[in-house]
Amino acid sequence: MLAVRTSRKMLVTTGAFLAVGALVSGCTAGSEDTNTQPTNASVEGNQAEGDQVVIGFSGPAADHGWLGAINSAATAAAEEYPDVDLRVAEGTNDANLQISQVEQFINDGVDAIVLLPTDGAALTPVAIQAMEAGIPVINVDREFSSPFAARTTVLGDNYGMGVSAGTYVCEQLEGNDEAVVAEIAGIDSLPLTQDRSKGFADALESCGLDVDNRVAADFTVQGGEATTSQLLSAAPKIDAIWNHDDDQGVGVLAAIDNAGRDEFFMVGGAGSANAMREIESGESVLQATVIYPSTQAADGIRLARLIVQNKAMSDLVEVEVPKRVVLNAPVVTSDNVDQYLPTAFES
Repeated sequence: MLAVRTSRKMLVTTGAFLAVGALVSGCTAGSEDTNTQPTNASVEGNQAEGDQVVIGFSGPAADHGWLGAINSAATAAAEEYPDVDLRVAEGTNDANLQISQVEQFINDGVDAIVLLPTDGAALTPVAIQAMEAGIPVINVDREFSSPFAARTTVLGDNYGMGVSAGTYVCEQLEGNDEAVVAEIAGIDSLPLTQDRSKGFADALESCGLDVDNRVAADFTVQGGEATTSQLLSAAPKIDAIWNHDDDQGVGVLAAIDNAGRDEFFMVGGAGSANAMREIESGESVLQATVIYPSTQAADGIRLARLIVQNKAMSDLVEVEVPKRVVLNAPVVTSDNVDQYLPTAFES
């Protein structure tokens, strides 16, 4: 057990030394029989069962379709590997409770922690504590405030979501310099909302447009319906709307139906299954949605396993798991909805 703890601490604190050791290990395995022996950077080596890995996972309460999908995807990812023992803490929006959960993982001596913090800054000190204890932390979705708090960070691209949405709007409104564009944001105090709005504004600026009307909801159906009603009352003419979140989009679409408005098209955000079915129907103002992957914690589980087992990502030449992974924010339309619908989450 002491040897395992020491090797884990070296994994976190002496990356350069580990990279050399991993390279030597990979070469040694390959030298025996390059056709049959997996290396630490091969598909076969990554899939092969290795030493048991105990992973602690903590995330916010699943009070939102996307967060529910985050949790279920993490569990499903762990079940793919017989060498993974996943210990899931109860979801919470209480930062103090989540801190105590991480402290318990540290006391239990887990091999890695995958953490989607309810508040990145508040969870930073305990994440650093885990790292200093030799337990690699994989930070998911909401970033810590220190680079020393995580071995690897897996993020969706909030700014990129805005850019993707704005670029799509620009393409659809090409040549209409007088177009009226509206935005229904999430919670304005959150950095993720600010990043999405900035990306959207930057993309619109590139084609000579801007946001004419903007409201902020709260990522809930009720909030989406209430703020959209206000928006529609204030704006008698709209050409395009970007709604940041498909969960609150259920309420947004309800308000639009109640108002009898259909002169505009709408772009959603996150990529829920119900939004994609609306797009697929061809009968809704919702023409597109921008993916914000609900696979982030699942990716975190897989990366935690690779890190602890001293493996790497098979499609990279690099012999270590990257420090930072930012997932793409593609646009889903009627042309490609069949590709994304099977793995979409339900709002």
